[in-house]
Amino acid sequence: MRSQELPSKDNQEAPATKAWVGAGLLAALGASLCCITPLLAIMAGTSGMAASFSWLEPLRPYLIGVTGIVLGFAWYQKLKPARNIDCDCETNPKPNFMQSKAFLSLVTVFAAVMLAFPSYAHVFYPQAQAQQQVAPNKANVQTVEIKIKGMTCAGCEAHVNSEVNKLAGILKVETSYANANTLVQYDKSRTDVKQIEKAVSATGYKVTETKKK
Repeated sequence: MRSQELPSKDNQEAPATKAWVGAGLLAALGASLCCITPLLAIMAGTSGMAASFSWLEPLRPYLIGVTGIVLGFAWYQKLKPARNIDCDCETNPKPNFMQSKAFLSLVTVFAAVMLAFPSYAHVFYPQAQAQQQVAPNKANVQTVEIKIKGMTCAGCEAHVNSEVNKLAGILKVETSYANANTLVQYDKSRTDVKQIEKAVSATGYKVTETKKK
């Protein structure tokens, strides 16, 4: 009588491994969503939704940790030695691609790219230049500092710079997510503080305070 076929190690662990891989992907995406959303918003032409996931920024360190733990465990499950079972069993078919080490490697690389996204997000933003063509009268040059809530990475800085530079009369824009502000030098004969605040607000980030320098 033929022995009963027993499931292979790969088939036994496939559901658990898939769950860990899925959790790792979700955690990696969650850790980067606050910086991915502004870029997607610009591409979709709906920049007002850019700050929708800024509330995830304080959770980013924890999400990075979760990503490392769950993918590390998935690799442990994949690489641990198989238990030896003495039986006259039929050989099970080769596991499919989604159960393979190659797939887990791709997922790990993708997660790493997502986690690093905030550090290189700014390169994807359009490099809008200030539209000022003629040297302004020095008496018309003013600088304003606008405090902004909701920025989370260098991509957010590029987003604000891009929107403000679309205005006529902008001479220089320096935005810092670390300082939660933007410093704008402008020609007051061509634009004003209200227009600059409106451009910042159009990104989806919140203007909290404005000070003229």
